[in-house]
Amino acid sequence: MQRFKNILYVATPGSTNHADLERAITLAGNSQARLTVVEVIEQMPRITKLIDQILLLEEFQNKIVAKHRQRLEELIAPWDKKIAIKTKILIGIPFIEIIHEILRNNHDLVIKMAESGGLLDRVFGSDDMHLLRECPCPVWLIKPKSPKTIQRILAAVDVDDYYPPEELNTRHRLNVQIIEMAGSLALSEFARLHVVHVWEAIAENTLRGSFLDMSDDKITAYIETVRQHCNQNLNALMAEVGGKLGQEAYNYLKPQTQLLKGCPRKIIPAFASKIEADLVIMGTVARTGISGFFIGNTAETILNQLDCSVLAIKPQGFKTPVILKH
Repeated sequence: MQRFKNILYVATPGSTNHADLERAITLAGNSQARLTVVEVIEQMPRITKLIDQILLLEEFQNKIVAKHRQRLEELIAPWDKKIAIKTKILIGIPFIEIIHEILRNNHDLVIKMAESGGLLDRVFGSDDMHLLRECPCPVWLIKPKSPKTIQRILAAVDVDDYYPPEELNTRHRLNVQIIEMAGSLALSEFARLHVVHVWEAIAENTLRGSFLDMSDDKITAYIETVRQHCNQNLNALMAEVGGKLGQEAYNYLKPQTQLLKGCPRKIIPAFASKIEADLVIMGTVARTGISGFFIGNTAETILNQLDCSVLAIKPQGFKTPVILKH
């Protein structure tokens, strides 16, 4: 069963909504994991001459750090007797400093409140999108006003098998990772687990074109063959994960599998809305072997349409382009 051991929570300056912190503390407690709470503040610019006239820039920066550190201590005070929590103030560009912290201390999950303006800012240069693309560990973005308990989890997998062998292997391992993580969270939250694969019959519209003169029966038979093949792949995946979770845990979970026909960009957000999902878990890597290409257009489009929290997972072996300077 997938369990986190070293969780990083990113505090949002000025936020009065602590649903994301409560989620991090609950998860750390249930998983017996270490929890570090950080806040990222800006580096004071060297050109601030007015400040230099009053006191040294370094001293001024230290005073700001001390103020923010005190705020973090006050933030975690209600829970510090329940669980050991470490606090840190990071200085610099938020997403870069967060990734540096992950690389330095081997965190295996980042939890933060999603940026304002919906789940994501819909500006791909935002810190959230940078983390989704470049963070080496799973990223859990919690929407504002998120419920304290998770009732429904949607795990989106891709069981198509027409990819090149190397990519197929990467996708399969990512699918297993997604369902294991979803299963673990569903068990700890007593939540319902839905596992969905969205499929399409390749060239269906072309086959229906009049110039091919193909009968409706043959087209229907082809589509059904594709559906059955996807169903077999999904069943095989669930059987494999069931063995990893353990039969007792799997039987308790009773995950509901869904094969949905259509375009993933439209179907996954619509289905998440239909079942009122509190959390969508999905992979964010579209191709292997392409340096710097970490989140595909389909995944970005889906993420921008979701109105619930998201847990985005990278495959094993993923390497961030952010370099840790020693």
